[in-house]
Amino acid sequence: MRKTLVHPFIFSMIVLATACNLPKKSNTGKPDSAPSSSSAQLRKRITDYAQKYVGSTYRYAGTSPSTGFDCSGFTSYVMKEFKIKISPASSAQATEGRSVALDRVQPGDLIFFGESSKRISHVGMVVKRSKAGIVCVHSTTSRGVIVENVSTSTYWKPKILFARDVVSK
Repeated sequence: MRKTLVHPFIFSMIVLATACNLPKKSNTGKPDSAPSSSSAQLRKRITDYAQKYVGSTYRYAGTSPSTGFDCSGFTSYVMKEFKIKISPASSAQATEGRSVALDRVQPGDLIFFGESSKRISHVGMVVKRSKAGIVCVHSTTSRGVIVENVSTSTYWKPKILFARDVVSK
């Protein structure tokens, strides 16, 4: 039996050509196109868990279901269940994780609201993004923990500032 050897130059060209067709990777080492199935599953578990608290009352500086939640107390409480440590203050949460474009938000990402990026007034958690808009679960002063499409809300839509990914950190 005769073995055929590939010239080292040709071998390196094959490797280079193959590498050029690989999907581009982000800083996390994952392809930019879509979250891995384990990441998607974690994000679903996070948002399913968050939605269990729909109907909980609002309480200023509240951080538990027994006493009520404010917006950032709610997001930090939910993330803590999944060992994702974030501040209980929305202004600090606005600097944690990494920035994500609003048209690329995923379930579990945090979305921030206010009059300007220097004055954060509210935070919610993305449940889903579709052509219909961004659906969030959040704790509001008037209705407690609710799920709503903030992209179609006349109150929330003009206040949307930016989003952060604290799940992928």
